[in-house]
Amino acid sequence: MTATTTRPARTEQTARAPKRKALGIDRRPGFLTYGILLALFIGGAYPLWWSFVAGSSNSTVLTSTWPPLLPGGQFWTNVGQVLDTVPFWLALGNSIIVASVITVSVVAFSTLAGYAFAKLRFRGREGLMVFVVATLAVPTQLGIIPLFMVMKQFGWTGTLGAVIVPTLVTAFGVFFMRQYLVDVIPEELIEAARVDGANMIRTFWHVGVPAARPAMAILGLFTFMTAWTDYLWPLLVAPQNPTLQVALSQLQSAKYVDYSIVLAGAVLATIPLLILFVLAGRQLVSGIMAGAVKG
Repeated sequence: MTATTTRPARTEQTARAPKRKALGIDRRPGFLTYGILLALFIGGAYPLWWSFVAGSSNSTVLTSTWPPLLPGGQFWTNVGQVLDTVPFWLALGNSIIVASVITVSVVAFSTLAGYAFAKLRFRGREGLMVFVVATLAVPTQLGIIPLFMVMKQFGWTGTLGAVIVPTLVTAFGVFFMRQYLVDVIPEELIEAARVDGANMIRTFWHVGVPAARPAMAILGLFTFMTAWTDYLWPLLVAPQNPTLQVALSQLQSAKYVDYSIVLAGAVLATIPLLILFVLAGRQLVSGIMAGAVKG
């Protein structure tokens, strides 16, 4: 019985395929699409691969006429020199703490504020949102000196708290979550939750958070990457308690710089980000697709 009922459907789908091709609505990607994607992949992956190739060789590879495409056999030797030159493990732990705390805080506060701006009605909402967006136009470098003075008055200079606290929430995160939640949550769903007796916090937790998970995943990935690669502010406020990027910059402080060792350190600093993107890649793609088909 099952085979009898499914065959007509397959036959109908098979019959529709030529009609779709004839009408020019075949949505399967062609060779041009795959070629462009392959070129973009090679263009994006080649710098990282070449950094690994140079980091696994000696410094003479950088002066060769034709750079090699295959790695050498000195990667672990160069890694050993990196570990001996800089406080790598201390810096790695500091970077993990800083990036993790900033990511959790930015995602939590941005989701709360984005939900409030998107779905709550209060006086001055539009003006406050315009002010938040306007802060994005202010260069970050303009606030470094007064922010450093504030951290010094608090006695936080030289600590990880001075690196973390100024970025516990970002204007971009609030704007991003607001733009996502303004259309993805129907007003009828919020009204139904209120009719059922849910207060504002329960409505946010049971209605807003499940709807915001794809955007929260994307914001979390981008925030972690930004905090992980931040260099200027940790260098200014806590040079004696360095993050990974600050510690690796010490590889270039000598008169003679061995860039094969520098690139080996850069590869080591990139590995945690690659692991994060591999583990969270599916959620990232689902979040992008959810935003693409929204509405």
